[in-house]
Amino acid sequence: MNTASTLFQALAASPLAPSQLCRRDFRRAFDRGFTKDKRLRSKNLPTLVVERVKDVVLNRQLLFRFAMYHRAFSWVNDAFYRSVQLEHCLGLCMSFEVKDKDVLARIGRLRTKSGVVETPLLFPVVNPNVQVVPAKRLKQDFGFQAVITNAYILKRRFNELPTEKGVHRFLDFDGVVMTDSGAYQILVYGDVEVSPEEIVSYQERIGSDVATILDVPTGWKGGRTHAEETVRVTLNRAEQFSKTPHRDDILWVGPVQGGRYLDLVAESARQMGELSFQVHALGSPTEVMENYRFDVLVDMIMTAKMNLPVERPLHLFGAGHPVMFSLAVALGCDTFDSAAYALYAREDRYMTDSGTWRLNELDYFPCMCPRCSVATPKEVQALPKHDREQFLAEHNLHVCSAEIKRIKQAIRDGRLWEHMTMRAHAHPSLLTALHKLRDHRAFIEKFSPVAKRSGLFFQGLGDTVRPEVYRHALRLRERYRPPDAARTLLLVPQSHVKPFHKSQEFSRIRKTVQQLPAETHERIHVCFYAAPFGVVPMELDEVYPLSQHETAWPPSEETICYVASEVADYIARSNYDAVVIFTDAEPWTQRVEAACREAAASRKIQLETINFHLTETKEILTRLQLILQQKTSEPT
Repeated sequence: MNTASTLFQALAASPLAPSQLCRRDFRRAFDRGFTKDKRLRSKNLPTLVVERVKDVVLNRQLLFRFAMYHRAFSWVNDAFYRSVQLEHCLGLCMSFEVKDKDVLARIGRLRTKSGVVETPLLFPVVNPNVQVVPAKRLKQDFGFQAVITNAYILKRRFNELPTEKGVHRFLDFDGVVMTDSGAYQILVYGDVEVSPEEIVSYQERIGSDVATILDVPTGWKGGRTHAEETVRVTLNRAEQFSKTPHRDDILWVGPVQGGRYLDLVAESARQMGELSFQVHALGSPTEVMENYRFDVLVDMIMTAKMNLPVERPLHLFGAGHPVMFSLAVALGCDTFDSAAYALYAREDRYMTDSGTWRLNELDYFPCMCPRCSVATPKEVQALPKHDREQFLAEHNLHVCSAEIKRIKQAIRDGRLWEHMTMRAHAHPSLLTALHKLRDHRAFIEKFSPVAKRSGLFFQGLGDTVRPEVYRHALRLRERYRPPDAARTLLLVPQSHVKPFHKSQEFSRIRKTVQQLPAETHERIHVCFYAAPFGVVPMELDEVYPLSQHETAWPPSEETICYVASEVADYIARSNYDAVVIFTDAEPWTQRVEAACREAAASRKIQLETINFHLTETKEILTRLQLILQQKTSEPT
């Protein structure tokens, strides 16, 4: 029996039909079949595999998972990729290709049956009852490649008309159309007059590109019992959906519920991730954002992200205002939707990328979009209600579109963190959310790029939470060991010149060390203490990003405390016999010296301090030489 037959027999033995196989079943079958047969190396196998998948599995999404899972084995022949042409074999299927990354953000290409769209992607909400800006113009005039509308409203108000025309013709939009199932109406009104099966069937019949099962939103006001029930019902509906045949050219969204109860969010995400959805969405964030609890939103998004399959896009319902787009994207939300552009316009509210103004509060428009560049606030206030609403809605759309483009460019440049920090200053609750990232820095570091095309800017606030800073501390603990012969640690403050070891200040210290007997040189180990990284061994001084950054000066209180803690911890876990620390006129160096003294005392080793500011250069060099001679002359 050949390898392919082994796999397909394993698949046939599954209790589920091929179109209902989920990730777990497929991997189990895969492990029993292909991974045990070395004939997979055969150049003739790819064609056989494709043909058998076509004949037996008959499911495009399963074939795609097979290709991606198969690709994980480095010894697979390149012919496999050339042979598995999914589009030619079985027609169009979903794929999500990541092109650029920064923090947890991804610029990607999401393929749907109506075309390919680029993430991060904003879906403007289209209300077919009252749409101040026609859907057709959203693409033509504002560049939005996708929109979202509510399938439940379509069914209630228009019945079968959208099924006869198709949702694209009905909305007059030739891009990608996503549909929600009516969960928001459950949140607002308590129930909807449609069954989960009916709304799924309706979305298939109107031809949605991205469709959502009918979940039960947790919301913000209910207690834990209510939250548990929403998770249970949503998961039951998702499991029933997975057992029912459905159109596989639609990207199906599996919502994650649980609200502020993070253990429920985690369990919901884990179980939802085992089912055959192509996209996931975080449910119930709207009320959290309306209450400006962005710190809670951070926990919700990160909990879902850490428990969902990383290869699947994550959607954030009701993202709202452009001021928080960068936060959502940095946390790994690939797509999101918003009706705020229209809702704000209805209330005479004017969006900017840093906040919102009432129209009557403005004397000038701080914007040069096509609408604002030819009008003044007073002129717009004098317009009839509908015209004024349309003006503001179009302006708000321009602001949202521009912010998405800025975020994408920031991802490309490796400066999304800087952009997110700048936006966080718009509201105290966003700054609170930024600090909340400290709780999730291990996960963020794991998936953040190791190197970028440019240096980093450290601006003080939140610097110690950045994945690059956490990665340096982590690797210094886990992968670095001082030279075996080193007995005396020489701690030197950072200079404004980088790399630090090429600075004029350090050159004087180097010359002093060189005047010592040659046999003592290897017993001296030089490290710099620098904001915001902490300890920087001289031999790592030029490793990215330790010299490829700029830091706001003087360092913030948060940064000073972090550096002092990291230096003290380094001394405490190392085996040096003595420590010599240089300080200067900067007050922060005295803070570091105090922390080092405490760490040295706990290890019962001697610490000597040399103050650049209070001592003449010649005396400094003489004293350093005496200290080093004394320490290096002692036996090991």
